[in-house]
Amino acid sequence: MGPGRSAERAIAAAEAHGAHNYHPLPVVIASAEGAWMTDVEGRRYLDLLAGYSALNFGHRNRRLIEAAKAQLDRVTLTSRAFHHDRFGAFCSELAELCGMEMVLPMNTGAEAVETAVKTARKWGYRIKGVPDGRARIIAAGNNFHGRTTTLISFSTDPEARADHGPFTPGFSIVPYGDLAAMAAALDTAPEETVAVLLEPIQGEAGVVVPPPGYLAGVRELTRERNVLFIADEIQSGLGRTGTTFACEHEGVVPDAYVLGKALGGGVVPVSAVVSSREVLGVHRPGEHGSTFGGSPLACAVALEVIAMVRTGEFQRHSAALGELLHRELGLLRGKGVQEVRGRGLWAGVDIDPSRGTGRQIAERLMDRGVLVKDTHGATIRIAPPLVISEEDLEWGLDQLRAVLAG
Repeated sequence: MGPGRSAERAIAAAEAHGAHNYHPLPVVIASAEGAWMTDVEGRRYLDLLAGYSALNFGHRNRRLIEAAKAQLDRVTLTSRAFHHDRFGAFCSELAELCGMEMVLPMNTGAEAVETAVKTARKWGYRIKGVPDGRARIIAAGNNFHGRTTTLISFSTDPEARADHGPFTPGFSIVPYGDLAAMAAALDTAPEETVAVLLEPIQGEAGVVVPPPGYLAGVRELTRERNVLFIADEIQSGLGRTGTTFACEHEGVVPDAYVLGKALGGGVVPVSAVVSSREVLGVHRPGEHGSTFGGSPLACAVALEVIAMVRTGEFQRHSAALGELLHRELGLLRGKGVQEVRGRGLWAGVDIDPSRGTGRQIAERLMDRGVLVKDTHGATIRIAPPLVISEEDLEWGLDQLRAVLAG
């Protein structure tokens, strides 16, 4: 089913005047609530992407919208040139949620990862004693940490890197999930290595879960060598995998969490680096900042997110429905699906090429009222809002079964 005239006009305007840095599905969303979105023609779609986990609590969550509206009537922005009455509470409550001591707020996930990189380097120079200009950070292949020049400097995705060089030095890349390769990289120049930066589960790569014991092994290796372990939980954190943080599945507490997406509740961009006083204490006034980072509006929304996460409701729902999701997807192996990976309400599904590409499957699902996103050609990602009902999830899976059979 093709788009109607209203959608065609909107898509044509976007194509004519918007830079073509995305290839969206031909659907034009006009409103949304919970796990459902409605297009300009009035057709409803089940959202099984949730804004790459930015919408963990659903579209227009009542508590979050009310928190934002209340703050809009008071003050939205002061800049960090002044204190405001929501900042201290946001920092203390987020630090407590993470079991940490300090918070450095930013806006987007990429800004937070950039902040983590700068923090690790400062810590290396000022605390560990790394010679100036020699700090090294180890990352994993097939990572996705953002699209700034520095962050794509340690990407292995040719599309992300093409025509964007020269790149930032100071990074080493090892295969994800390979503990021996990580140990070898750490031992290459331990006196210059300041951090290991990892996604506990790689989202953009296709929801890749590392082998059992990998995160715990990295934690032990880094602790032994006085190297920071930084967990990028921007997509995996705040309930997505059935726990508050994906690191919890292996009982691991990193030296720093990088958070974003769901921290803003799908209302405003909010991100943060959360760590110890020793690590974040290396920053001094004027050395790093953000005009909108930690604004009153951002803090008000994020405080409500923290309160919601503390109940454990969303983690429990994700764990319970995640069992259903992975059980039903597992039954599709050999029936149009080659492999399924993931945890909680998060899955990467490799499509049998004989049934179509990931993009083609996403388009057919769209025609049946379900929205997902493809990645790396043959994979679709499923990550519904954590408020999705069992009935709606079953209906969405029915549409996938029909598409694969069809």
